[in-house]
Amino acid sequence: MPRPGLRTYSRRRVYRRTPGGRTVVHYEPRKPSVAKCALCGRPLNGVPRLRSSRLRRLAKTEKRPERPYGGYICHRCLAKAFKASIRTSLTM
Repeated sequence: MPRPGLRTYSRRRVYRRTPGGRTVVHYEPRKPSVAKCALCGRPLNGVPRLRSSRLRRLAKTEKRPERPYGGYICHRCLAKAFKASIRTSLTM
C-alpha cells in the first residue's frame, strides 16, 4: 500500500510489471495540457508536453521551435503578423 499522500486522483495510476512477475501500481503526476497559441489557441508543434521538472532537464533547442515567437504563437499567426508588419511598413 502506498503512503496516503500518493493515493489521490490528482496522480495517475500506472501499472508496472516487476522483474519478479508481479504487477504493481505506481502513482505518477499527470501530464500537463498541450501548449497553445496565444492568438488563435491552436496546439503548438515542437513544444514537449512535460512537467516543469522534466522540461528543465531538456536543452534549450528541445523546449521550443527556433523561430521568432517560437513556443508562444503558431506558425500561421506568425506568418500573418509578418505580412501585416510588411504591409504597414510599405505604406509609410
